[in-house]
Amino acid sequence: MRSAAAAATAGGLLAGYALDAVLGDPRRWHPVAGYGRFAGALERRMYRPTRGAGVAFAAVAVGAPVLAAAAAAAATRRHPLARAALVAGTTWAVLGGRTLRTEARVMARALRDDDVPAARARLNHLCGRDPAALDAPELARATVESVAENTSDAVVAPLFWGAVAGLPGLVGYRAVNTLDAMVGHRSPRYARFGTASARLDDLLNYVPARLTGLAAVWWAPAVKGDRAAALRVWRRDRADHPSPNAGQCEAAFAGALGVRLGGRNIYFGRSEVRPYLGDGPRPSPRRIKRAATLSRLISHTAAATLPALAALPALRALPALPTILQLSRAFVRIVRR
Repeated sequence: MRSAAAAATAGGLLAGYALDAVLGDPRRWHPVAGYGRFAGALERRMYRPTRGAGVAFAAVAVGAPVLAAAAAAAATRRHPLARAALVAGTTWAVLGGRTLRTEARVMARALRDDDVPAARARLNHLCGRDPAALDAPELARATVESVAENTSDAVVAPLFWGAVAGLPGLVGYRAVNTLDAMVGHRSPRYARFGTASARLDDLLNYVPARLTGLAAVWWAPAVKGDRAAALRVWRRDRADHPSPNAGQCEAAFAGALGVRLGGRNIYFGRSEVRPYLGDGPRPSPRRIKRAATLSRLISHTAAATLPALAALPALRALPALPTILQLSRAFVRIVRR
């Protein structure tokens, strides 16, 4: 029974990834948006400018959906089809790979057409920077940096935690990541209250960010980059970023794409100066398209490998493991084309 449930979880992860790859984010009634409203209401009730209040808020805001997901997982333990369908729907809801790549291509098209106002109006679909004073090169840089970081946040990390912890892992990761976006930034209001959410997000993204960096280095030749150069930049620059995880992704993308990232980031009401990552020029619209391609290849690689972690109990019970490995290699060969 355990192996059947594990196989159902793995199949659900793959099916959910396929739904996201084909359909993108749900257009209406997005569950993550609903969770954001729940977390916002909870914050208004629990907010105090202290770290203790932030810990209590994160515990309730993450614990409630994780407990609900654990109950759903237990209820479907003896019903593999129901388990697979539930995991597939949840995976589709928490992933954001197709939408991320679509937004990047929209930005590339606007910048290629020298339509800076349109690119500025679209930037908030990718990140929280203030676009008012950004020129075309800075808009392109913001896009590539967002694609790099969100390839981990929106694809690799959810698949990783879904594979490691099943349905509660999927739900718990997305809850933590949403809280980090809501309260984890360094503003006067959240400087202490948001610390717990931000540190928890750092912890959950530690492994996925490094897997994303390694995959970006591996796929560098597919986007006209050099694997050795990408590895050199990644190893040299990844620790320079103030985020312990974003730097892993951005440095690897910079090396793979042959561009320079980093510099002054202007948010609404504050600014940050970050070290440069990479050795090349500022990104161009063409490099944005290559960043989207790199993100797609990394996402496919994650989908081809990570669900196997969830399926390990089932794989131990199958005599046809060599056939499964051959199918996995065939999938990777198709992705490389």
